[in-house]
Parts: sequence; structure tokens; C-alpha cells
Amino acid sequence: MTRVKFTDTTLRDAQQCLWATRMTTAMMLPAVEHLDNAGYDALDLMGSIQFDVCVRYLRENPWDRIRLVRERAAKTPLKAGLRSKSLVTFRILPDDVVHLWVELLVRAGIGKLSAFDALADLDNITETMRVGQRAGAKVGGALVFTESPAHTDDYFVGKVRDMMQRVEIDHLMLKDSGGLLTVDRIRTLVPAMKKVLGKVPLEIHSHCMTGLAPLVYLEGIKAGADGVHTSVAPLANGPAQPATQTIARNLRGRGFDVGLDDACIDAVSAHFAAVAEQEGKPVGIPCEYDDYHFRHQLPGGMLTNLQFQLEQAGISDRFDDVLGECGRIREELGWPIMVTPFAQFVATQAVYNIMQGERYLVVPDEVKRYALGHFGKLVAPVDPDILDRIVERGSQSIPGEPQPLEPAVPDLRRRYPDMSDEERLMRFMFKGSQVDDMLSAGAMVTDYTLLDTPLSKLLNEVRKLPSLRRVHVSGPGTQVAVSRDPAAGS
Repeated sequence: MTRVKFTDTTLRDAQQCLWATRMTTAMMLPAVEHLDNAGYDALDLMGSIQFDVCVRYLRENPWDRIRLVRERAAKTPLKAGLRSKSLVTFRILPDDVVHLWVELLVRAGIGKLSAFDALADLDNITETMRVGQRAGAKVGGALVFTESPAHTDDYFVGKVRDMMQRVEIDHLMLKDSGGLLTVDRIRTLVPAMKKVLGKVPLEIHSHCMTGLAPLVYLEGIKAGADGVHTSVAPLANGPAQPATQTIARNLRGRGFDVGLDDACIDAVSAHFAAVAEQEGKPVGIPCEYDDYHFRHQLPGGMLTNLQFQLEQAGISDRFDDVLGECGRIREELGWPIMVTPFAQFVATQAVYNIMQGERYLVVPDEVKRYALGHFGKLVAPVDPDILDRIVERGSQSIPGEPQPLEPAVPDLRRRYPDMSDEERLMRFMFKGSQVDDMLSAGAMVTDYTLLDTPLSKLLNEVRKLPSLRRVHVSGPGTQVAVSRDPAAGS
């Protein structure tokens, strides 16, 4: 019986998609032991966005999060994603900064790394992968899937072959950030990639925006893929990954061994269902199929943000026009994959084109840098007429060719002589007082209490009412009064 490997995404990508990455470490910790005992191949925990939200919004030290989860997950490797040569911003950073980040991730407790470049320019990730291996982690590449005339099966197979010639990878992830894989495509792409990969495991990572991902997973495994990335419901479906429970049940029905402990998964599911109810967080529900998604290919989270931004600008009625413009721009720019950072670049340019009434009248700096190759080799050339407009109307301070970046770590260590490399790197990534604000918040909260009485649940719901100033509850032998300080908001 063939064994299928499962990677859990509940603590990273799933909560990023459904809870805007606002899951605190305290919410995670009660579930970690169950996740560790469930039989997963890896637990997806950290990426660039998690660092950003931990520092700026949750006031948690992201390095401490890794260590705390590692203490409770002794058997299962923790996984982190590496996004090309950038960290928490869209800027291309000096190599020594990126390499130091990789080394510190492994030192803190990350045991598995997946590196991807949105242009699949392997020059941008090859040395980073080697650094991860030298640090002691299992390292693999990730190829981001998209639909375009340029992204054929032969294109992806060529990238696999090139990657394997550069680095002795431990796994390869087919990363479908846009939920664009179809059953027909997975049936041809997986066998073609596995023919080159041989015994190197192929993992499928997709999102449920089009409703196709659960069936794509089943057909991908049938076609020869070795593993899938899933989340425990209720943090599954919607813009997140398929549900572990559903995929495991269906694979068992097809005769595959999934090697998962259902009792552990049920315990994790029950915990996060209770957290979602207590905190007022959304739970994932299956999406209807939307054929138009294949035209614009914007990730699910970006669609919500885009709608809000257009409402703020007073042009919410132009939403469909902006989506159509995204598809047109993507073709003109040589079919960039609609994943961070290029999805943001394309959407921003589309909004400018619609609002200005003249296309490319305003050109963001990032779009010009992309068109001139500052982010790497383009998959296909930019339309010549569009390139002329971008060069002419974009910032003249951007050089025509990318310039090499000087090392930055030696200067960081001179500027902050009495700090750890972890703190130095955070100060490099976050400007102003953001790191100080995080540190001044004190020790990270690690205890999370689930309310288990009707009264405690009632008071928790009342606490969320924005207009509430005071509530008094009385009963036989019970007197409870809760006041909200208007100045403090609590």
C-alpha cells in the first residue's frame, strides 16, 4: 500500500489565509503536541509574513515562537518558506542578510526549508538552498504554478532538471498559490515532473479558491505525487488548503495509506474550532467554482483587500474593470506569476490605469524594476510598446540594469555590537520603533484559556461590543460587573 506524506499548514498558511496571520503563539501551543503525534511529515510554521505580523501587530518575538513550538514538537520537523532574495518587504536584499536569516531559522528549530522565486530564476535561490543544507536542514525547491502560454509542462520540467543539477534537493513542492491547478493539468504535469525527480519526493500545495484543490490532490497522488499540504478543519477550505480530514478519508477510500492518527487530528480540530468561536474568527467553507479567476489569477486574500481599497477610493463599481485590467497587464508584462510580490505590482498598476484613464500614465517603481529585470530573468519579454512607456514614465532614478548589493551584515554587527544576530536582523527588517515596541511588550504570552462556562462565554461576547461601557450580571450567589474604559478601549 502506497504511503502518502502529509504536511500540516494549520499554523502557517491556513491561518494566514483565513485569520490574516493573527493566530497568536498562545493559541497554537495547546495543539502542537497533538500535531506532533498525528503522523505529519512536517509542520509548516514560518514565512516572511509571519515575521512581519509577529513583530508589527502581535508584539511577539518570532524567534521565540519557533523555539516554543520546537520544544513541544520533538518528532516532527518544523518547516519554513524562503521567498527568493527578500524577507518581509518586496526589496531585493544583500545575499549575506538572506543567508544569515536562513542560518538563524535552522538554529532556532526549523528543520525543513522550501525555497521559491516568483520568476523561477534559480540564480536567486540556489546559494540560499545550499546555505540551508550546510546549516543542517532538509532543503527543497518550490516551483510556483500558473497558467499562461509560457508556463507549459516542458517549462516546469526544465526548471526541475536545472534545479537538480544545481542542488541535491530533499524534496520539490509544486506550489499552486492561486488555486489554478486543474484535474487535466495535474494528470500530465505530475508524471512529467516525477520522471525527472525519480526518488525525490514531489509535494502538492494548493488553495481552494476555485474549489478544485481537493480533487486535484487525489488525482495528483494517483498520478505519482508523494505528498500533499493540508490544514485541519476548521482552518481549511476557502482561500486555504483542503481539509486534512477530507483528503485522508478519500485517499484511504482509494487504497492509500495516509499514516495519520485521527484522534490527534480531531483534538486539533476541536481546539481551533473553540478558538475561532471564542475570538470571532472565520472558519473555512468550500468555494464555488469561478472560471473568471483564471483570467486575473489574483490570490484570494488580495481580492478582499482590493475591494476594500476601491471602496475607500470611491470606485467600488470598477472592481470588475480592475480585475480585467490585471489580466491584460499580466500578458503585457510577460506573464509574471500572480504571487507575492508580482501580484501586488500588477494589481497596483491596474488600479492606476483605471483611475487615471490612461494606461501606464503612472508607473510604480516596483513595476519598472520588474520590467528592467531587477527581480530576475523574466519568463517572457515585456511588450515593447509597454516597456517604452514604463521606462519613460517610471522613476528616472532606477538604473537600467540591476546593480550588485554590498554585504550588510558586517555593518549591522558594528551598529549593534551588544545584540544577538536575531535582534540585529529584526532591526534590519523593521524600521522605526517597531522592534522596540515588540520588546517593550514583555515576555510572550504562552497560556491560552478557553472559556468553558456559559457566564464566561457571555461576558466574552459582550466584551466585543464596541458601544458597551458597563455590564452588570447578577444571580443567586453571583454578582459580576464589567466596565470598559473609553480611553483604553477595554
